[in-house]
Amino acid sequence: MQINEKIAVIEAILFASGEPVEFDRLAYGAGVELTDLHKLVSMLNSNLNVMTSSLEVIKLENSYQLATREEYAPYIRAALESKRSATLSPAAMETLTVIAYNQPVTRGFVEDVRGVDSSGVITNLLEKELIEEAGRLDVPGRPVTFKTTANFLRCFRLSSIEDLPPLPSENPQMTFEDMPEMQEDISDDKE
Repeated sequence: MQINEKIAVIEAILFASGEPVEFDRLAYGAGVELTDLHKLVSMLNSNLNVMTSSLEVIKLENSYQLATREEYAPYIRAALESKRSATLSPAAMETLTVIAYNQPVTRGFVEDVRGVDSSGVITNLLEKELIEEAGRLDVPGRPVTFKTTANFLRCFRLSSIEDLPPLPSENPQMTFEDMPEMQEDISDDKE
């Protein structure tokens, strides 16, 4: 099979799937070595760029997915406007942030961090498939733990959870001690 044919097979599999396809499954289905898969996907993306296609292949942890480019989202949204709102409430974003940065976590952990009942918000995030059950803790009551999904990575344009931006430092507020010129001004006023 020629390189262009291998690239076309990979594109066809990703298109037909409509979902992320794990590396090994994609390589097997396309009849290529796993070591060659990443090069071929890179070549596919280059071809799509040259053609100024509205599509691109995105990497999600250990899988690839054929997706539309971000700049076409408003047009797609307008044409396919659905009843389900795509925006998340501040409470949902806060809950999703707690889960993403600390996963896997229990509902109780999320509620301790947020200081409020988070049952409804977690249910909403489960329905939107941004989080999923990650198992149960081996403690009394065996609480369910939650983690983010591949859909979360896709929605936030992340290749993996390691691509999350760093959290701010523990003490983001500046003090007078942090600013030497302010210390001089204060000491001058006392004299």
